[in-house]
Amino acid sequence: MTTNEPSRHTRRFGRIGLWSTALASASPSRRTEIEEAAAELEELGYGSLWIGGSPGVDRAEPLLAATSRITVGTSIMSIWQHRAEDVATQHARLNSAHGGRFVLGLGVSHAEAAQDDATREELRRRPYSAMRRYLDGLDAAPQPVPPQERALAALGPRMLELSRDRALGALPYLVTAEHTARAREVLGADALLAPELKVVLGSDPERARATARDYLRRYLALANYRNSWLRMGFGEDDLADGGSDRLLDAVYAFGDADAVRERVGSFLDAGADHVALQVVTDDLSSVLPLPQWRALAEALLPG
Repeated sequence: MTTNEPSRHTRRFGRIGLWSTALASASPSRRTEIEEAAAELEELGYGSLWIGGSPGVDRAEPLLAATSRITVGTSIMSIWQHRAEDVATQHARLNSAHGGRFVLGLGVSHAEAAQDDATREELRRRPYSAMRRYLDGLDAAPQPVPPQERALAALGPRMLELSRDRALGALPYLVTAEHTARAREVLGADALLAPELKVVLGSDPERARATARDYLRRYLALANYRNSWLRMGFGEDDLADGGSDRLLDAVYAFGDADAVRERVGSFLDAGADHVALQVVTDDLSSVLPLPQWRALAEALLPG
């Protein structure tokens, strides 16, 4: 994929990880399934597991309990849904119990998802200030969260700078290899850069694009992602009707596992330390895509 020397972050997180909302399930009936999947994914050689869907810290516990080496992170926990002091306490407990393998991924969420007018207005006008205050709260907690154990969902320059200055680094979501290169310039050489990349495996391009568009529609309705894509050089026409082919090709990897390997390489060559792959299927909320994860491991991970 790349000839770049591994960074200290690559040694901690691996070059390849997995991002999944299904791993966040709180259903007791699914705990065994999730734990068994986590144990298998560690054995397959993935470096990190990223829990999607605005998870609380508690969602990481089953994954950590079922594994012994892999890094587990939230991607991304909304700062509006959890008190900083409570999060810091939970973070300390998890890392004490599991050898420091948990990373707290934080985000300011979306104005469209806010439950009250005051929060919605704060998200629209001052997301940067809101994140700074939350980090202050983590620092001031009785059991603080060290900067090296937290990372931010950063897209724009100011949030990237904050992730460099007050966290381990950045976990950009729905970005391109070109954005990754620009983010590396902002972050400098030392900060973590771990973008997410969506994957649709299959040999039918038309069906793959339909699956991709169906999933992308929810994000096309969110102002922060729309603004991010416009900053990247996409136009309003790229953001209509589920996204243009140009947009899909930039934020997804399509085809077989070897094609995904090539796309991952473009992100690593652009400056990423680690790439978090999100396998997109027709049912992401509850079905663990184990066959796809196994196929990707065979093609992308050292044997």
